[in-house]
Amino acid sequence: MCCEHLNRRSFLGLTTRALVGASLSSPSVLHLANGATRDAVQWDPEEAFRTNGRTLRVQPLLMYRVAEKREATSWKSWGGIQTDQAASEEVARISKELSALAAGAPFPLEILPVLTVKTESEATLVGKRDHDVLLLYPATGSGRLLQACLSNPGDRIIFVRHRSRPIYYWYEALSVQYLTTNDEELPQRGVSVHDVVVDDYQDLLWRLRALYGVKNFFGSRILALGGAGGKYSPEAPTVARDKYKIEIIEVGYDAIAPRIQKVLTDGASISKAERATDKYLSLANTTLMTDRKFVVNAFFLYAIFRDLMRENGASAFTIKDCMRTIMPMAQTTACLTLSLLNDEGLAAFCESDFVIIPSGILLHHISGKPVFLHNSTFPHHGMVTCAHCTSPRRMDGVRCEPATIMTHYESEYGAAPKVEMPEGQEVTFIDPEYSTGRWVGFKGRVESNPSYEICRSQQDVEIQGDWRKLLKEVRDSHWVMVYGDYLKEIEYASRRIGVRWECIS
Repeated sequence: MCCEHLNRRSFLGLTTRALVGASLSSPSVLHLANGATRDAVQWDPEEAFRTNGRTLRVQPLLMYRVAEKREATSWKSWGGIQTDQAASEEVARISKELSALAAGAPFPLEILPVLTVKTESEATLVGKRDHDVLLLYPATGSGRLLQACLSNPGDRIIFVRHRSRPIYYWYEALSVQYLTTNDEELPQRGVSVHDVVVDDYQDLLWRLRALYGVKNFFGSRILALGGAGGKYSPEAPTVARDKYKIEIIEVGYDAIAPRIQKVLTDGASISKAERATDKYLSLANTTLMTDRKFVVNAFFLYAIFRDLMRENGASAFTIKDCMRTIMPMAQTTACLTLSLLNDEGLAAFCESDFVIIPSGILLHHISGKPVFLHNSTFPHHGMVTCAHCTSPRRMDGVRCEPATIMTHYESEYGAAPKVEMPEGQEVTFIDPEYSTGRWVGFKGRVESNPSYEICRSQQDVEIQGDWRKLLKEVRDSHWVMVYGDYLKEIEYASRRIGVRWECIS
């Protein structure tokens, strides 16, 4: 997984993501393709990055009317789809375009066969089909027919043609009579001006990517070892459960203490962890600057945490009191273990902070990459420093960045990766305002990877945008960071999850 280029296994793993996704609620998310469970200590650096989200099912729908010629009067509307024959040709065109779109989608996407409707009764039957997104192509037809199509349940996106031809009547006729401009009205009215795409399939793809993130955000299952909390916001777990429908499975340390004691003295487990450690430390650009036994013990925790997730059907993990309780128990820190889980394609967070975890889960699914939960710092001169001891290495989902394995900073104990991110790398940040439902976002560029006396993985990042606006957001809080630019996807998704999104970039 840490090669500079895609190997065959990584390539197969990435390309099949457009075809099928595993259920978040099923324990099988941690199973191999053949149905067998892998021994977690048998860590494989060549395994392709996992996509654990449920497939987004899209139902394309062509809406049109057959125009009947009448003498000496207007008998047809704008638009190039006026006959059944033209509609058949348009169905073939749409099918070909969406097939190409799905083939290149970086997330599990299923495009259903294109349906056609000419009457309101036909339109209402579409809602009985199993899909997540109704993709409406309103070529021609009445306003009542349009509203009947849009009254179906689920998310809705409207695609109209201008230059891609044949031009649509509803390229001209769509208006605020049918579309809301107020995000707060979206749950009632269903479709907004932001749900309209003209010609551009890349504009459609990023919206579908956002909706894929939303689908896998609501109802996600996360195992919280040691319980759930919220930094400066004790109500955060309740908000996550009630507002975002996140299922938090709390497991006490007493449940894992016997497991840890067993593996620390089990000869077979020790041998497997030693071999996994050899593989990890032999990866390119990996330097060890802590006691090797801390790395070996981190693989014991990796096995135990994965077992707990599999047993509870969770694809996300977090740990509370990781700087006190786990260290004497496991004779290492959880830092490297969380990094390993993230590099595998699971979502793993330290500190059990449910102020930041919901945004991390959403960003993980939208980007298809690991996210880095880190401490924020005081913005100045257009920059901030991001630092924590649990950074993933496989930040782009393919290769591992160079890393030095050191101790956890505050305790000078255990194993934690100091990850070197490429200078100039574009990144996206989310900074939630406690549990108020307001998230702040911006882009940045990695300027350097310093070695301050702070958490091990640390980057000075140039803020892309009006950095002075961040001065009002100083909360000594956690942020999440991901490689790439996902601001428009997050903004689009925020309307679906009831978050007030503010962007400074």
